[in-house]
Amino acid sequence: MIRATLSEVAAWCGAELHGIQAGAEPEIAGVSTDSRSIGTGQLFVPIAGDRFDGHDYIETAASAGAVAALWQRERALPAAAGLPLLLVDDTLVALQRLAESYLASWKPKVVGVTGSNGKTTTKDLIFSALSTVYRTAKTEGNYNNHIGLPLTILRADRDTEVLVLEMGMSGFGEISLLSRIAKPDVAVITNIGESHLEHLGSRRGIAQAKLEVVEGLKDGGTLIYNGDEPLLREELAALALPSNAIGTITFGESEACDLRALDIATDAERATFAASSRVSAGSPGDGDSAPNSRAQAAETQGSRFAVPIPGRHNAVNALAAIAVARLLGVADADIARGLAEAKLTGMRIERVQAKNGALVLNDAYNASPASVRAAISLVAQLEGYRRKWLVLGDMLELGPEEAEYHASIGRELSQGQADGLLAYGPLSAHTAEAASRALPAGSVRHFADKNELAEALMALVEPDDLVLVKASRGMRLEEIVRRLAAGKEELR
Repeated sequence: MIRATLSEVAAWCGAELHGIQAGAEPEIAGVSTDSRSIGTGQLFVPIAGDRFDGHDYIETAASAGAVAALWQRERALPAAAGLPLLLVDDTLVALQRLAESYLASWKPKVVGVTGSNGKTTTKDLIFSALSTVYRTAKTEGNYNNHIGLPLTILRADRDTEVLVLEMGMSGFGEISLLSRIAKPDVAVITNIGESHLEHLGSRRGIAQAKLEVVEGLKDGGTLIYNGDEPLLREELAALALPSNAIGTITFGESEACDLRALDIATDAERATFAASSRVSAGSPGDGDSAPNSRAQAAETQGSRFAVPIPGRHNAVNALAAIAVARLLGVADADIARGLAEAKLTGMRIERVQAKNGALVLNDAYNASPASVRAAISLVAQLEGYRRKWLVLGDMLELGPEEAEYHASIGRELSQGQADGLLAYGPLSAHTAEAASRALPAGSVRHFADKNELAEALMALVEPDDLVLVKASRGMRLEEIVRRLAAGKEELR
């Protein structure tokens, strides 16, 4: 974590020191925006939000062990906190400047990861592959926004050699900000889906927003992106970057990609594949600038890899990790070991055993039409289960066409993919209605009450069954997973 004197902190974030006694300038050891969990010796950064203002909690932070605090100049100085203050015009901007300056003070390699789906899994896989060789740190949890990314940087130790940063967004300009703070050497775009259409208007708009990641990319850096997505190719070409600005590597399943997955196999525990490559190992900046410049190189069938998460789409996510690791000089044997041993963030096709022995795939962290289709495809591929159940909740932030997106999922369901669908939420009523025309009578049910869904599901599921639980985070369908794991007594 960051360790610095207040004078250093003030210089890095453009602050004016206030209330420091002569000869008693403290050193900070870490930064926190939460007065409830701040640690001894940390710098408190009060953020003013829509529903709260962190400035109101400075006394709590001080009593918990904070040694200093940023403070917005327009606010009256606190009377009772007794902490040295660093006066700034905007505490959030100061936090971001502090992170940017701290990162520049030791200059690790930085990998930025964004995309509509799979960015957390891809970030975890990149981290694991690189950790076999480098001292590596990564974004934890959902610290991927304009507050979380600076905090992730400030939590990294100076001996970190590679920092893997997830970059999330909901609108234009957000990835640009994160990229300019982090200044990545390597940027990864996993794919373009339909998430955030409510704010971005179209998939092309999403592609444009994700490509903002190149705005902070270091000169000579490398963009690694999904070559199966034509919108990314088109919008990258439209940027008209100088020919020597960045290198590019594409990954995916099509022959047009520099790195592609072949012979993909998956079961409920893992996905395995061979990586066919036109990409050689190197360092950021070694790549050519044209998106398809490597397409004429000879293709070679490389090593076989495995990741401890099922699904064809996760084999493709792993390609991005392989590309990053090779770019940073990691040997395939080390990459394979790192991927096989990867520890993945929860609720991403997480295997959970129900109380009665049934297998539950908990994919309840987020959902979009593309990720729901991928999850259903995975269920269809898995064999050895008596029956398969889909539990699907609403997909959020899809804009004015949200009802049609939900209905399209239902229309695409067919016999053999699953034995039953239990849908939850007002939007998922469209999924259930459309699916009821394609699936056998009585196999599709819609619920407005989560408890009723849980009771119905627990009455249906038997020990040899498979259950997929998938929805946007706001639907909190992990509660259904917990019910299945605990058994019927949990319902009482």
